[in-house]
Amino acid sequence: MATIHNLDLQQEMVRVAGAIDKQFDLLLAVPDDARAELYKTMRHAAIGGGKRLRPLLVLTTARLFNVDESCSLRAAAAVEAMHVYSLIHDDLPCMDDDDTRRGKPTAHKAFGEAQAVLAGDALQTLAFELLSDEGTHADPFVRAEMVACLAKAAGASGMVGGQMMDIVAETTSFDLPTVSRLQQLKTGALIRASVEIGAILGRVPNEGRKGLRGYAHDLGLAFQIADDILDVEGNEDLAGKALQKDKAAGKQTFLTLMGLERAREQAQILVNQAKSHLKAYGAEADLLRAIAEYTVQRNH
Repeated sequence: MATIHNLDLQQEMVRVAGAIDKQFDLLLAVPDDARAELYKTMRHAAIGGGKRLRPLLVLTTARLFNVDESCSLRAAAAVEAMHVYSLIHDDLPCMDDDDTRRGKPTAHKAFGEAQAVLAGDALQTLAFELLSDEGTHADPFVRAEMVACLAKAAGASGMVGGQMMDIVAETTSFDLPTVSRLQQLKTGALIRASVEIGAILGRVPNEGRKGLRGYAHDLGLAFQIADDILDVEGNEDLAGKALQKDKAAGKQTFLTLMGLERAREQAQILVNQAKSHLKAYGAEADLLRAIAEYTVQRNH
């Protein structure tokens, strides 16, 4: 990847992170009533920190099809709201029991378990509220398709199903195809939905999204392999969360099943495959290509 793409991507990540924070700042204004602590918990989890990869994918894909960014920003915030909900619940004592997330105390540590559960619930429903709102897209069919896309990606046939498999992995040995399936659901489904929603905003018909779906599929797996490597080699201060928890729980990962060097090689193969799915696009898709390279070059 050329240096200029590194610079462009870093600048865009900072810009998108700021734009998403502004969206949440407006959407989650603290009311002057008994719900105030709920909103404070939601703001704690949603504003500040994180790579904002999923909203970046929504915005970058939508830009390929000249979607007004005021619309795609709302859709991007919806996807990020769904992601943040999953992090809040994943951090709970009954799940992964984490104390830090994005370099600060997890929601339940800062505000208590009950408020954390409610904040996650509220962020999940906020996602659908945003996607179904006329301010996100004027066409009701586009809005309905985005809602259906995110619902499928987030539910039992997507992210939550993958989280269930992850719990089972603590007591059951999984082979490589099963670990791949787990990660395609737990991590990959929302990444794929981010790209797909960007294309839906651009009114790209289902049959016209094949290349973008291939890109997102390979990107999601590359991202998770890189995560497994960082879990072993990474810096907790940069990661903003505890590392090596999968090893402590005895879970099989891409790294334990493939070994470090093979995992690195496979991640790069997947990045190259992801970029090859974008051959129908020219320079306008360079940022998507740079995002693919970033997944294996990042340090957190």
